[in-house]
Amino acid sequence: MIALLKRLRRFGIGRIVGLLLLVSLLALRVWDPRPIEALRQKSFDIYQLMYPRAERQDLVAIVDIDERCLLALGQWPWPRTVMADMVSKITELGGTVIGFDVLFPEPDRSSPEVAATTFRGLDDATKERLQRLPGNDAVFADAIQASKVVLGQSGYRVSGTAPMTRPAAQAPIATLGPDPRSFLVDFPHLLRNLPVLDEAAQGHGLFSITPEGDGTVRRIPVVAVANQTVVPSLSLEMLRVATGAGVILIKTDVSGVRSVSVQDFEIPTDGKGRIWIHFSAPDLSKYISAIDLLQGRVPADRIAGKMVLIGTSAAGLLDLKVTPIHAALPGVELHAQLLESALTRSTLSRPSYTAFAEIILAALLSLIVIALAPRVNAGPLFLLGGMIAALTLSLSWYSFAYLDLLIDYTFPLTSSFLVYAVLICTNYMTVSADRRWIRSAFSQYLSPDLIEQLAHSPEKLTLGGEQRELTVLFSDIRGFTAISESYKDDPQGLTALINRLFTPLTKDIVKHHGTIDKYMGDAIMAFWNAPLTDSSHEANACEAALAMQQSLEALNAQRQQEAEDGHLVTPLRIGIGLNTGVCVVGNFGSDLHFNYSVLGDTVNLASRLEGLTKEYGVPIIIGEKTAQAVGPQFAVLELDHLQVRGKQDPERIFALLGRADRASDPDFGELLERNEAMLVAYRCREWSQALEMILLCREAGKDFGLDDYYDSYIQRIRHQADASASSK
Repeated sequence: MIALLKRLRRFGIGRIVGLLLLVSLLALRVWDPRPIEALRQKSFDIYQLMYPRAERQDLVAIVDIDERCLLALGQWPWPRTVMADMVSKITELGGTVIGFDVLFPEPDRSSPEVAATTFRGLDDATKERLQRLPGNDAVFADAIQASKVVLGQSGYRVSGTAPMTRPAAQAPIATLGPDPRSFLVDFPHLLRNLPVLDEAAQGHGLFSITPEGDGTVRRIPVVAVANQTVVPSLSLEMLRVATGAGVILIKTDVSGVRSVSVQDFEIPTDGKGRIWIHFSAPDLSKYISAIDLLQGRVPADRIAGKMVLIGTSAAGLLDLKVTPIHAALPGVELHAQLLESALTRSTLSRPSYTAFAEIILAALLSLIVIALAPRVNAGPLFLLGGMIAALTLSLSWYSFAYLDLLIDYTFPLTSSFLVYAVLICTNYMTVSADRRWIRSAFSQYLSPDLIEQLAHSPEKLTLGGEQRELTVLFSDIRGFTAISESYKDDPQGLTALINRLFTPLTKDIVKHHGTIDKYMGDAIMAFWNAPLTDSSHEANACEAALAMQQSLEALNAQRQQEAEDGHLVTPLRIGIGLNTGVCVVGNFGSDLHFNYSVLGDTVNLASRLEGLTKEYGVPIIIGEKTAQAVGPQFAVLELDHLQVRGKQDPERIFALLGRADRASDPDFGELLERNEAMLVAYRCREWSQALEMILLCREAGKDFGLDDYYDSYIQRIRHQADASASSK
């Protein structure tokens, strides 16, 4: 389990969250709820507004029952004789086919036979004469039969209304593929015209239009199911009658309807047999007022050779529709737009594979974001995202403008943006958590400025171990056993004393950019140049060691002032060893507990140097590499060249006596010369000369606290001299 968690962390929590979100978004797209669909449709609306279809004035005309007509001829419905006159006029002017976007389901109430039975005060002769006149519906039927007319039909879903039982006269429909009825828009009932009119017409088409969920009309069924029968739309039936085609062909596959064909016109549809209309801007020049037509004020070129729709733009007749490019477009205009799109082969299409392609594109873009976001900086990733978004938008726009293909850009871009946003948030929270962890983990070991550097650049912290050159410090309290004995009846007092000592010493280390490794009873271990690089780690370590000695002196003075009745307090003393070399630094331990620490021979030697401070009587001893690095910045005096326990090669060791001010002191310069001469004489076994040089060294170094050091050499020289004398 732990190994799995480690692998997951290496993979990245942000990536895991991003993948989970992507899977959820793809599932949501497959479900395709109304909000997703609405966003997609709004994007297509923007395209329609930006790039409407080019208007054609030579294909379709609309005879409009407008407000002016209602004022001139009275309220709707008009007598069927007026409608017959309209049909005849259109035919005379050369209209190729006439389609009615109005319905005539009931007998004309103004017909002569109706007047004979409903008008009061008529004598029998008048009634008989009226009854012998041809009925208005018959007159209308004759006009229809003499022309190419397609009558409209209406599908409806009124609950409790029984469907009409008489069979509908419909155009023959053939199917290539599965039965389309399970896919098509279904109207339980079909409202038709009077039988006498239906029988006279050359075609019958459905003019019912179903808007989208937001009330906007974007698609019109070109075929639908009404009363269990597949019926064509008004526009499709007009196209069939105009071309003289005998059959309407519906092509289907397992995903639904693919296209509907009439003669040489193949119209791509969505799976439900609906056509996406590429709207053109409303053109008033195609509208002809019905009153102008009836009164003979319409030039023949307004109608000749065109397909003519009869409908209404009068607001009172409630046939106004909302479209992507117009807030209130007459319903008859939609049928005209459909006809023009079909005739110019500029209908929009959205095949079933586009949804699959959009899902694949969304997955691809999101996976790119998931792969790159944790690795790439925000700036380049933002530029890359902008390029991808621009490319996706360009592809979608090109498909619409030049291929009449609807490809949704909103889902791929929205999903990839959401994944990006979640990744950014997750990475931010992860980084914040890592920074908190770093601050917590190193707050006891590093200075605040180093902690902040690590928190903002955690990559500088290599976990698991790395080799680098460090300066290591060991510090130990002299005579701690005796001090502990004095506190044997007061363990809390001993703890307080140690804490009181370690607090300033720790601050000195941290202040000079050191890292506290551990506290070991009365000892402190620290190192420099990790986890953050410190180019002056040797000098900073020396500064910390000298500051620790000063803090110790201040603490001893304070303890003496606190002593009761002037009682002498045993001063605390510490020895410090510093050594520079290559170490392995990192997190060491187990899966349950680990510590950021250092390992290596350099560490062992630093510990040995700390132990040698007692033997040489100096508070701070540093290794040769440390001494060479700090050079003239500090007062460094060579102590010896000896074989350290555990080391095969002899080591030169040095005392750290002060900072640059001491190093530049003439007395220290003189001490260096005399001490070097003393060491040369000692190593050449010239004992008398060595003793003379020690006396001179004592005189030059009386202010440097080296008496114990030179006493140790005097004892060594005497011991060596006695040994030489006895051997003779």
